[in-house]
Amino acid sequence: MLKTPCGGNQMMRSLTRTASITLLSAAFIAPAAAENERVVASYLPIMQTTAFYVALEEGLFEEAGIDIEPRRFENPNQIIDSLVSDQADFGPPGAAAGITVLAESRFPGTFKVFGLQGGSIELGLDNDALIVAADSDIESFADLEGRSVGTVPGVQWRTILTHILRENGLEPGEDVQLREIAVGQQITAVASGSVDATLSLEPIGSIADNIDDVRKAENMPVAKHIADPFYSGAAVLTRTFIEERPEVARKVVEVLDEATRLANENFDEYRSVIAEYTAVTDAQAEFVAQPYLRGWTELNETDIASYQAFVDVFHQHGVLEDAMNVEDLILTEDDFE
Repeated sequence: MLKTPCGGNQMMRSLTRTASITLLSAAFIAPAAAENERVVASYLPIMQTTAFYVALEEGLFEEAGIDIEPRRFENPNQIIDSLVSDQADFGPPGAAAGITVLAESRFPGTFKVFGLQGGSIELGLDNDALIVAADSDIESFADLEGRSVGTVPGVQWRTILTHILRENGLEPGEDVQLREIAVGQQITAVASGSVDATLSLEPIGSIADNIDDVRKAENMPVAKHIADPFYSGAAVLTRTFIEERPEVARKVVEVLDEATRLANENFDEYRSVIAEYTAVTDAQAEFVAQPYLRGWTELNETDIASYQAFVDVFHQHGVLEDAMNVEDLILTEDDFE
């Protein structure tokens, strides 16, 4: 066989050069698109979670290169359980602030808090209320002796309710019967007489103010008995998420800080969004109370002192074995290093 002028090595070099040019051209024409980071969020459908709804509606996570997988729960314990087991990366605003501390005491180094949510008597931003039937003679917790009272399921609100009852000279289980009732069933439970009252989170208090069957007997009792402002909700990152993807975790914090600012400054504009993510109807969204939302960059000494007072209640009633300093839980810049 005669060899062509273009020998085997030369042919190979030619093919290689052609392939390289083809790859470079492809790279120039269609650069590979960076994939968004997938992040799992476990949330509770309550008013305190408003900033998360705003972030989703405004597409803030997508703008930051994040694909959010929202997982909705009805019990605050389930949110913290999902975070402890690394089934989720963060708890948006509205995750249980007290249960976070209890979980941290059992699994030290699991969480970092980057926002607080609740209400304030001084600022006129409601968070909770004692709800009774419209024709009830109950006007305060002191009137609950020999009665039954319900609250949100889980250790956090059971402990808060225990604290308020004891502050009023009543022993839970002896003077007053406690019930755990899902948020969406609390008004029906009171109106039907299956319980005499409920210690309820917003939006139950706002709804009670606008229907005939039930009413508020006492507004913001928790702030009166623990701290004003009072924060029952927190935004929480897992340590695993921070350590494995610090830049993505930082973006989540930045997105929710921006969403918190938008929700605080333009709450009336986002009322329709609340109806999309909670059990609140479009009509109810028009009158529900604005929550008090604090982003990471806004947290100050007053906020930390309020959170500390709440955590001290858990220690006072033996739910938290050892006292805990909440400042150790607050996210810092060093956590991203």
